[in-house]
Amino acid sequence: MTRAPLIVMAGPSGVGKTTVAERLLAAATRPLRRAVTATTRPPRPGERPGIDYHFWTPAAFREAVAAGWMLEWAEVHGSDLYGTPRSEVDPHRAAGTAVLLVIDVQGADQIRAMEPDHMSVFLLPPCLASLRDRLVARGDAPEKIERRLRTATGELARAGEFDRLVVNADISAAVRILSHLTETTVRLRGLTCSTN
Repeated sequence: MTRAPLIVMAGPSGVGKTTVAERLLAAATRPLRRAVTATTRPPRPGERPGIDYHFWTPAAFREAVAAGWMLEWAEVHGSDLYGTPRSEVDPHRAAGTAVLLVIDVQGADQIRAMEPDHMSVFLLPPCLASLRDRLVARGDAPEKIERRLRTATGELARAGEFDRLVVNADISAAVRILSHLTETTVRLRGLTCSTN
């Protein structure tokens, strides 16, 4: 039986992945859900446990990894663990609901190796200055901003590893492009999109 599609969206911190994902889900005309990822970082203001992220202790996260409960995981920005519990993906795809996975470049590497039927999108900023502005606006500490910008440089260099590149200069336009890609992928029921 063919599983419903897995759509992977990655991009540097501050590029707007969460906002784009929320609007993409609201615009979906076919069954589509976002996998809730787990992290060891503390919640930001307004983030809700179990809805925005599963906020786990480092010990709980490591236990889940050791038990094989994670589809992918990585240490990001040199301090925080992020990953996707299998329970957020596998049963939903089996039941016919496409899953949107918003992850980092390291996680996308793991998905590429384990889930060859996925479609991947890298969300690009219009420029690095816009990333800095967004990180400052959301209240990140200066040292975290600098660390995230250094990470972003390496991530941007790997954008060509993804099936599609979408620039988030205008959020409505980015969502329209992603909606088209997502709807096409869902209609094809799990066929990987061409990179041409």
